[in-house]
Parts: sequence; structure tokens; C-alpha cells
Amino acid sequence: MFSRGRRRLLEVWRRIFDLSWPVMAEQFLRTLMRTTDVAVTGLFSPAAVAAVGLADLYARLPLRIGLGLGSGVIALSSQDTGSGATANRDEAISQAVILGALAGIPFVLFGFLLGQWAIRILGAEAEVARMGGIYLAIIFATSPARHVAIIAARSIQGAGDTRTPMYVNGVSNALNIVGTVVLGLGLGPAPELHIVGVGIATAFGNVLSALALVAAIHSSWTPAGFVRPSQLTITKQLLAISAPRIAEGAVTFLLEFPFNAILLFFGTEVNAAYQIGRRVYQQLTSPLSRGYRTGTSIVVGQSLGDGDPAGARYNGWAAAALGVVTVGSLGVVLFVGAERFVSLFTDDPETLSYAAGFAKAYAAAAPVTVLYVVLAGALTSGSDTMTPFIARVTGMSFGMVGISYVAGVHLGYGVPAIYASIVVYYVWATIYVAVGFYRGGWIERTQSMMDERGSTTAED
Repeated sequence: MFSRGRRRLLEVWRRIFDLSWPVMAEQFLRTLMRTTDVAVTGLFSPAAVAAVGLADLYARLPLRIGLGLGSGVIALSSQDTGSGATANRDEAISQAVILGALAGIPFVLFGFLLGQWAIRILGAEAEVARMGGIYLAIIFATSPARHVAIIAARSIQGAGDTRTPMYVNGVSNALNIVGTVVLGLGLGPAPELHIVGVGIATAFGNVLSALALVAAIHSSWTPAGFVRPSQLTITKQLLAISAPRIAEGAVTFLLEFPFNAILLFFGTEVNAAYQIGRRVYQQLTSPLSRGYRTGTSIVVGQSLGDGDPAGARYNGWAAAALGVVTVGSLGVVLFVGAERFVSLFTDDPETLSYAAGFAKAYAAAAPVTVLYVVLAGALTSGSDTMTPFIARVTGMSFGMVGISYVAGVHLGYGVPAIYASIVVYYVWATIYVAVGFYRGGWIERTQSMMDERGSTTAED
């Protein structure tokens, strides 16, 4: 009995890893791209690091919209692939790509018209606002392409193909990294464009990924495809699943403002240290966490589509265990080597000290963070994005921002209170999604939505 249980667990782990490793490789390069941005700007000044970090606050909003629509499409794509309803799957993919492109247009205007003002209202110094505004305008110019790239990748992954997005985004991110170094530092015959060069490299990567992934869906290269949109039911379901995830991104985006204001209250060096500490953590652990989330979404969604809710539930818990074992181990490595890792990004003593503290805080939270990420992915593929929304918003509001202000500023415990707030945030969010996954309301919700759009049995 024990042997059969172990074999089943290992088989699930193997399947999840087979689906996840291409996403991990892709995300490693994507995270390395952002890490390279921080490293290159760190050669300029702490103000340049803060400028990119503050601009990235705004850049997370279109990112969240893309991820929100991507969550909706990977849920429908995986479910309909599992049930064999490929016509409905391609309808959802086509609608999501169009919605994503349209949703990116307002950000283009915002970046050009209000970029510097947006950085300045955060309390940034004049030079930080100037550099951050320029960088923001450049990357916002390609927001429609960024949306399309994310949604197209999730569409293909939901259909069971995680390698094509890896190939496309791997090449794009590698070129982005090279462009950041060459244009930022002015290597060879290239001009030394500093922060402008970093922004141009990011913009180029966004456009390249979008064009290549759309071409892959349009061709016979992937199991996914495009059709002329016609079903309003699928539109409603796509938006119903995506809306809480988009709202989650919007609310957490807004909460980043008071949190970064608290960081800036303690000085530009503390803000820069947070960006560095967080970046080190993301570089080490995020590729695995995001890979497991995608792999979990695929296997849970396809199990639900295939009419196996018990298997979907088991797969979710098994994936969570795999994440805790692997990412938790990396958290230990980061905690022990925090000072050495952050020293790769700055040699400013004050910034270095605080950055090590932030890296250790994220390392301590690593096991629960991956548990939250994986179970949130399982819930998303089960058409439940409201539970992760509540978990993250309440955790960030009361755990991260609340503790940072009350204990750090009001009670005078300073930056160590901010370290503690990061751990509290993720512990609470994890407890909430774990309870939601255990209760299982997402299973009935998925079945109801599949019945409504006619995906319970194959239509092709």
C-alpha cells in the first residue's frame, strides 16, 4: 500500500516537473533579465537602482493585467484540452489575446504623459524621478505586446505545450540581457545610454516575444489555434476568472505605494536595498515557484476537464509538497549566503547591510511562499481566483503594510519590523489558500462553468 502511494506521488512529481522545467528555464532567464537590469543600474548609482525599482512598481500593473487574463485563459485552455473541447479552447485563446492587446493601450499614453509625475508622487528625489520617468515611458510603450506575450504563452501552456514558450521567451530574454549590458554600459560600438538603454532592451524583448508567440499559435507548431470570436459565454467566463486576478494585481499595486513610501521614509538606501534583496530572492526561487504553478495549473485543469476531481485534488497537494521540498531548500541556501549574494549588486555598506536583511526575510518565508504560489495556481485552474485574491490582499494590507507602519514607523522598531512583515504576509496568505483548496468549492465551480459553455464532452 505504501509502495503504491509512493509510486503515485513520484509519478505526479515527474509529470509536474516535465511540464514545469521549461517554464523554470524560461523564468530563470526572465528573472535574470530583471536581475541584470538591477546589476547594471547599480553600476550607475543607488539612485538609478531606486529609479528602476520605483518604475517597476507601475510596470507591475500592466503585468498584472496580462497575468490576470493569462490565468483565465490557462484555466479554460487546460480544462478544454482535458475534455477534448478544442473549439472552445481556441475561442478562449483568441478572445484573451485580443482583450490583452486592447488593455495595453492606455498604459502607452500614461507612460509618455505622466511618467515622471508618477515617480515623483512617491516621494522620490528629483533625479530619481527623472530617470524613473524616462524608463517607465519606454517600457510602457510596449504594454500591448507584453500583454499579448503573457497571454499567448499561457494559452499554449494550458494546451500542454510548455516548451514552445520556453524557446521563444528564452531567446527573447537572452537578447534582452545582452541589450541591457551593451546599451546600458556602451560596450563596443554601441552608445552608452545608461537607463535608457536598459529600457530599450526590455521593450525590444516584449515585442519580439509577442510576435513570435502569436505566429506559433497561428501556425501548426502548437496544439492551440486562433478562431474568429463568437461565443459570449466564453467571454463572460474568461472575464469572471480573470477579474479577481486583475483586481488582485491592481490592489497590490496600490498597496506597493504606501509600502515603498515607508521604505523611502528610512532613506533611498533602504529602498534600493529592498529592490536588491527581493531581486536576489526572486532570481533563486521564482523560476521554480512559477514553473510549479504553471505545471500544477495544467495537471489540475486537465484532470478536472477529464472528469477526475479526486485526481485534481491529489495533484494539487502533491505539487505543493514538491514545491516546499525544493524551494524550501533554496531558501536555506539564500539565508546562509545572503551577504555574499547581495554583494554582487552593490558595494555601498549601508545598502549592503539592509539588502542582506531583506534577502534573509524572503528566504525565511520561502517554504510558505511556494506553498501559496502552487495552491493559488491549482485554485486558478479550478476557476477560483477569488480565494487567492482575498489571501494576498489581506496579507499584504495587514501583514506587510500594516506591520511595517505600526511597528516600523509608529512604534520605532525600524527596518527589522519590515523584515518581519514580509514573513507574516506570506504565512497568512498561505493559510488562507490552503483552507480554500481543502474545502473544494472550486471543483463544483469548474463543473458548472464547463457545463455552461458546452465543454463537458468533446465537441470536435
